Amino acid sequence: MSEPGALGYRSAMNATRPVGEQLRDWRQRRRLTQLDLAGMADISTRHVSFIETGRSLPSRAMLLRLADRLDVPLRERNQLMTAAGLAPMYAQRSLDDPALHEAHAAIQLVLHGHEPYPALAIDRHWNLLAANRAVERMLEGIPTDLLQPPINVLRLSLHPRGLAPLIVNLAQWRAHLLHRLRHQADATGDPVLSELHDELAAYPCADADEVELPTTLSVAVPLRLRSPDGGEHAYISTTTVFGTPMDVTLAELAIESFFPADAATANALRALQAAESQAG
Repeated sequence: MSEPGALGYRSAMNATRPVGEQLRDWRQRRRLTQLDLAGMADISTRHVSFIETGRSLPSRAMLLRLADRLDVPLRERNQLMTAAGLAPMYAQRSLDDPALHEAHAAIQLVLHGHEPYPALAIDRHWNLLAANRAVERMLEGIPTDLLQPPINVLRLSLHPRGLAPLIVNLAQWRAHLLHRLRHQADATGDPVLSELHDELAAYPCADADEVELPTTLSVAVPLRLRSPDGGEHAYISTTTVFGTPMDVTLAELAIESFFPADAATANALRALQAAESQAG
């Protein structure tokens, strides 16, 4: 899979930047002092300073320890390794690679097992990798030009010709997605996510300045969609990731599962699935 221009440019730049500079950037992004990082990694502040300034080159073990304490993503850990003159440690394969057959099968099992409720798998930039029938049903009627791969699910959600006109609480849902995306962009330093945030923030939203935040008793921000029958479906979502992945693709993959937020939505979705089964 080829990288977008901005990300590819950043990867090329990081490949030529000293490993100490990259570690310093990650430390500052995590809002840690050298003393903080030294305490977390059980080394001296002097050692941290020497690594960051290039006076000392970290070993593989030390680099992995620092990257772990700084919560550096696997893709960027490979870049740190390369900058330190070491071989990358984590493989990166496409999801249909035979080596990821079991993981791919597990993803399909989760997606189909979640029906009649929507569930989808996305990559690090929120591009759609796989979805179940319930998601396909939600996208019926969306203009075909918006459904050309790669489909970015955030863009599709907030685009004025996408799902946005069907979202009853668009201002609230938009604010939730933008906050989540901004936090992800800040945490990873990924320019593609930053550009996506700016693009989505520029989409029109009539009540964007009058967003009503959830009450302290709320457990999640709901997604409220107008249904084809003129009613309303309400969902809450959860995110599932692979535990301790050793592959970049799996580390960057997430499954978004939507659950009915009320009994009416659950009943409507079950009835719709039953009707489709009888018709099929």
